Amino acid sequence: MPPDGPASWPATDSRKQWIVFYKADRLTLAGEGTIEGNGEEWWDLPCKPHRGPNGSTLRGPCDSPALIRFFSSNDVTVCGLRIENSPQFHLRFDDCERVRVDGLFVSSPASSPNTDGVHVENTKSVQILNSRIYNGDDCVSIGAGCSDVHVENITCGHGHGISIGSLGVHNTHACVSNVTVRNVRILDSDNGVRIKTWQGGAGAVSAVEFTGVQMQNVKNCIVIDQYYCLGHGCANQTSAVRVAGVAYRDIHGTYNPQAGAPIRLACSDAVACTDITMSGVELLPAGGDDGALLADPYCWNAYGVMETLTLPPVYCLLEGSPESLQDPLTSC
Repeated sequence: MPPDGPASWPATDSRKQWIVFYKADRLTLAGEGTIEGNGEEWWDLPCKPHRGPNGSTLRGPCDSPALIRFFSSNDVTVCGLRIENSPQFHLRFDDCERVRVDGLFVSSPASSPNTDGVHVENTKSVQILNSRIYNGDDCVSIGAGCSDVHVENITCGHGHGISIGSLGVHNTHACVSNVTVRNVRILDSDNGVRIKTWQGGAGAVSAVEFTGVQMQNVKNCIVIDQYYCLGHGCANQTSAVRVAGVAYRDIHGTYNPQAGAPIRLACSDAVACTDITMSGVELLPAGGDDGALLADPYCWNAYGVMETLTLPPVYCLLEGSPESLQDPLTSC
């Protein structure tokens, strides 16, 4: 376990990470026991807002350490670890290639801010398999510069689901491609499967497939949010990270009817989302009330097809392609 909270953290040590592997090629990290993050005191530092008890909003961490972080490492395997209560991200990979995470167990409270289970950034050829992640933020988060990411047989609980993004913050260029999420359970979470981008960015998200996803009492089951903003006052901008070629297949389960639309595709005014496919999607209100009205999906500037009739029906998807479309994905 690391030092117990910010007051005990050595002044000469970085507050951005605890255990760091740099250029550690062909490394396997495995073992029994528990890596205990002692994150409780970090979560209360005055910075980013986050969920508190009984629906309240608390403020969250500034510089808080990721528990385990890999930089510029290739052919890495992380297998069978149990990680709890990280001050920030539990397991993070930056600028790596050929990464395999298998049999990971993550446990942190739903109210713990920024405690992503597994985060990858500028990392290629990734497998995240056979794991259980219960935390307070994204179960798996896929950042800019990632490609060939495969997520399978994962259970996510009481967090923010599986996310691509956020991308394009501060007008940056971001590309993510060839992502497959398969045979995943998402339980009692704020989000299910989500793509989130800031206005003003550039680049593209392409070739993404979510298939065989089971959801239980999820607030926002299927989300594309190209207006992602923390707090208030984000100005409208004309450029955006383009989203193209996203398939949702065999997505089943229940949504929290108090949260509004279970399917929300909010795409940029200037850069439409294109080639969205819906097939075998069936999302019903939680609580077992067969007579409850289905909440209508929300779409804005989103183009695609329903290969089969979905529940609720996504009639708001636009057919064909927009009249003006920036040169698709050459910028990536």
